[in-house]
Amino acid sequence: MRNTSYYDGVGMVTECGIPPGSSYTYFIETREQAGTYIIHGHYAVEIADGLRAPFIILDKGKPAVNYDKELLLTLEDWGRQPEAEHLSHLQSLPSDKIPLDFKTGLVNGTNGNYSAPITVARSTRYRLRILNIGLDHPFKFRIPGHKMQVIEADGVNVEPLEVDGLNIAPGQRYSVLLETLDSDSFNYIFNATMVADFTPVVKGLNPRYYIGAIEYRKDAPFKSMPLISDNDLVWADEFDMVPLNKQELLPVDRVIELEKRSKLTEYGLPLMGLGDAPHKPALVPTMLSALSMGDLASESAIYGPQSTVYVLDYQESIELVIRNPALRSHHMHIHSRVFQIVERGPLGNATAAGKPVIAVHRAGKYPMLRDTMMLPEFSYIKVRFKADRPGAVTPFQCHTGHAARGMLVVFLEAPKLLQKHQRVPQQLLDNCRKMNVKVSGNGAGNSGYNLTGLPPATYLK
Repeated sequence: MRNTSYYDGVGMVTECGIPPGSSYTYFIETREQAGTYIIHGHYAVEIADGLRAPFIILDKGKPAVNYDKELLLTLEDWGRQPEAEHLSHLQSLPSDKIPLDFKTGLVNGTNGNYSAPITVARSTRYRLRILNIGLDHPFKFRIPGHKMQVIEADGVNVEPLEVDGLNIAPGQRYSVLLETLDSDSFNYIFNATMVADFTPVVKGLNPRYYIGAIEYRKDAPFKSMPLISDNDLVWADEFDMVPLNKQELLPVDRVIELEKRSKLTEYGLPLMGLGDAPHKPALVPTMLSALSMGDLASESAIYGPQSTVYVLDYQESIELVIRNPALRSHHMHIHSRVFQIVERGPLGNATAAGKPVIAVHRAGKYPMLRDTMMLPEFSYIKVRFKADRPGAVTPFQCHTGHAARGMLVVFLEAPKLLQKHQRVPQQLLDNCRKMNVKVSGNGAGNSGYNLTGLPPATYLK
């Protein structure tokens, strides 16, 4: 996405959207990367209704690790009605009457317990790409009787790491090496457990257990495997991973502190944010304001407080400290780049809430790099990145429906360089005009600091 933020697809941040009956062509440059990605809609909560798919960029030369064949497995949660209708119903209810919501899990697009077998041959080394393309729910994935070696996370190649299973948050992707057994006398079961940590445990509803077949031979019986507690298994963890590129820990020029906050309203779901105010769309896409406001583009005030914009200097090294003092996990995702995972630790009184106190983990010399990190309940994480993409308009968000409720901020890197290097496609401007959206001016479409007409921010203090 270097100098092409207008292809990032975030409604009213990097574009206006695609109006009904229109189109927009996205050109994605892939020369600098390979790996496992997701392409999805980013306007309100349309991702929840199926506007999502794996996006695989193959290695141009010899892959970092040798394997014989590839397999692909998608995991996702699925609601019983269109998400916008569902949310509209919830918003009509008193906030103390919001019902528990239990979704269904899908494996490769099918109800998890009815998915087609994964067919394998004996004595074969597979690269198994596993993606959580859903909206809200993490999955735990494992194949009893088989070890897996993590070789990639979120497009970043890593030194092979042997694990029993994966905890996969929405937006996260893994590649693992799966070496099949020498015998095809038995078939095996894989487990995909969908967990909603923000609702109580309800037998048959949360967690939801899904199984599928690892099929060595069509007529072979299934191997009976002993039950093993999750606590006795080795699960993939970023602090055990070492990226192959071995990027050393960045120094820190600036610390930005973000905290998950929420505010109950009389009706509907709570508002959420990563600071004093939840993100709300401005009247002009943030990128177009930055392109049209001259020297003022470097002042976050001109975008409006509800746009939650942080202006970064070129080549500035940023440390984000993200705190979650709440009773549910969040899945923090940065667009168009990866960050170094520096630290994770406890926050608040988890014991009083009946939750385990997580241990403090700190990165070594070569911290793991990825673009989506799970932020457990009652915890904090620290991540770092360098603002080395001049003109980038970079959303940082919870990769769930919480982004649509305000849990999103925007990092604007060197806006003067944005003005110098980026030329917006005419097709994007045409789509904005079809939607009666202004394509220049501050957050309200006005000049200078005049934000008249901009809906007021809602503060969470």
